Amino acid sequence: MPSITNHDAWFAGLKALGHDDFPKRCRNCGRVFANEVDYFQQTQAIRPEITGLKAVVDDAGPLVEVFRNCVCGSTLLVNCMSRRDDSAAGNSRRRLFNELLGYLVHHGVDRAQARIELLRVVAGERSAVLETWYGQIAARGAKVED
Repeated sequence: MPSITNHDAWFAGLKALGHDDFPKRCRNCGRVFANEVDYFQQTQAIRPEITGLKAVVDDAGPLVEVFRNCVCGSTLLVNCMSRRDDSAAGNSRRRLFNELLGYLVHHGVDRAQARIELLRVVAGERSAVLETWYGQIAARGAKVED
C-alpha cells in the first residue's frame, strides 16, 4: 500500500462521476487529460499539505470534488463518486478515529501531525511516532478516560 503521506494514495479508486468529465481540458493552457489516471498523474496538489478532496452532497447523493493544479498553475476540478463507508461500522470507525485524534490533541500533539500518523496506522503501516507519543503520554500518568 502506498505511504499515506503520498497524496496519490488518496486518489486510488476514485472514478469520475460522469462520462462528460473526460477528456478534461485545461482552459488556461489547453492540456488534455484523457482519463482519471492522466488527471491524477499529470496534475499536482494545490498545496503539499492538503489532498484537494472535498466531500459534497448534491441531488445525485454524496460525491467527492477533486481539486488539482495543471502544470500551468490553473486549478482544475473533477467530480468523483464517494468511497465513504456510511454503514454503521464505517460511522463507528470514524467516531473512534475522532476520539483518538481528540485524545492526542488533548495531550499536546499537533492535530495535523496526529491525523497523518493515525491515517498511517489505518492504512496498515506502523507509526513509531504514534508509539512514542503514546509512551510519553502514558509516562506522564494520563489515563485513557482523559
